[in-house]
Amino acid sequence: MDGHPLSTAALPPTGTLPLPITIAPGDGIGPEIMQATLAILAAAGAQLAPEVVTIGESAYLSGEPTGIGAEAWASLARTKLLLKGPITTPQGGGYKSVNVTLRKTLGLFANIRPCRALHPVVPTRHPDLDVIIIRENEEDLYAGIEHQHTDEVVQCLKLISRPGTERIVRYGFDVAAAAGIDKVSCFTKDNIMKLTDGLFHRVFDEISALYPAIKTEHLIVDIGAARLADQPGRFKLIILPNLYGDILSDVAAEIAGSVGLAGSANIGSHGALFEAIHGSAPDIAGQDKANPSGLLCAAIMMLAQNGQTHIAARIEAAWLRTLEDGVHTPDIFAADRSEVCVGTQGFAEAVIARLGQQPQQFDLRLSQPLPAVPPPPARLPKADKSMDGVDLFVHWSDGTPDDLAKAVQSAAHATPGLSLAVITNRGVKVWPNGRAETFCTDHWRCRFMLTPNASLSPALVPGLMQALAQAGLPAIKMEMLYRFNGTPGYTAAQGQ
Repeated sequence: MDGHPLSTAALPPTGTLPLPITIAPGDGIGPEIMQATLAILAAAGAQLAPEVVTIGESAYLSGEPTGIGAEAWASLARTKLLLKGPITTPQGGGYKSVNVTLRKTLGLFANIRPCRALHPVVPTRHPDLDVIIIRENEEDLYAGIEHQHTDEVVQCLKLISRPGTERIVRYGFDVAAAAGIDKVSCFTKDNIMKLTDGLFHRVFDEISALYPAIKTEHLIVDIGAARLADQPGRFKLIILPNLYGDILSDVAAEIAGSVGLAGSANIGSHGALFEAIHGSAPDIAGQDKANPSGLLCAAIMMLAQNGQTHIAARIEAAWLRTLEDGVHTPDIFAADRSEVCVGTQGFAEAVIARLGQQPQQFDLRLSQPLPAVPPPPARLPKADKSMDGVDLFVHWSDGTPDDLAKAVQSAAHATPGLSLAVITNRGVKVWPNGRAETFCTDHWRCRFMLTPNASLSPALVPGLMQALAQAGLPAIKMEMLYRFNGTPGYTAAQGQ
């Protein structure tokens, strides 16, 4: 990119080798805030060797379903470090999330989002908010495994693994220990999702025992979210599964004062991605109105994480001093407390003018490096695994649950060894002894359990499925029911 504000030729001569970095300006306001951010980094003396690539809308529209082309992947393979502007995903189906693709492909398992109120410089109802959100980045519903099963029902699989959970929880506690944080919280919904969220909660309790100096608490995510929104000062660091972390990190940033002020780090063993948490805001693109602070904060974290802590601290200090001096972009400007309203580039110039100055009201946080990534956890020994039965899901809309049970039992009669135990619809038991008030769709789970003294054979379940198909009830999904060391690895039906 000609005239790039961070060309290697413009770097000041020092003994530090320039840091190879992939830069993706992004879409919408992305190029503007990237230009402003890179100008500040260059003025502060950051030692970078940038490779500028295209990621996002134009890549999507050129035929890349992930929004990431071969050139970008090649650059990331070389640098293992990405500073990325916000992305616009074109409307319509078939386009995969750039962020999810990058995080999962590059193994960026940890998302770190510091959220701090800068009151009264940036007004907020919660001036005591000062929390770090640690979000698991690869699993949960973001596995993106979805299927349509029937005319009326679709599914999304929620995947939580013990190794993935161990790693994010341990890293969260390491971040807390490095920052001197004495309390770590965890939110899940394990009163409902007893196996998936239950595993996350259980691992949190196990890992917390290794950090006896740190107090811990677990909250159900709904009340945890309510308290975060109403009493954020009670939290210091929160470790969350992927979806909850995505939602609540935005909540925390917004109630701190503005989502536009927050950056995030995506950390893995083989690379890292730094970005603002806000979107591409196409409605103000090209108007010199966007606040570059979120991307700048991400860049500060990036420098701190890659051996340029003194430069990161210099930039963070100048950024805070600029805000303290009342130099504000339109999103946070207010006539009764701001001194001047500036655009994107004007804000960058104000930060550059204050390099070398210190803030008067706030200490530096973003320029403190994060701890080293823990190695992958050791695998558990294999459990004693035994089969109890099978859940077969069928597409059916020809009568009542009792009618379905009769049809299924008639078909299954030819395959002894498995007997129909319960039928559910959207998880609620509807047979036997269902209630007429229960609304049913065309998606049914038929749970078959091994009969006493049944001989388990590899052909047992396929034989049952074949019998059902011949009766006009082909299975659309199958889940085996196993015990692990004697403990059921499946939940009972609601109402069972």
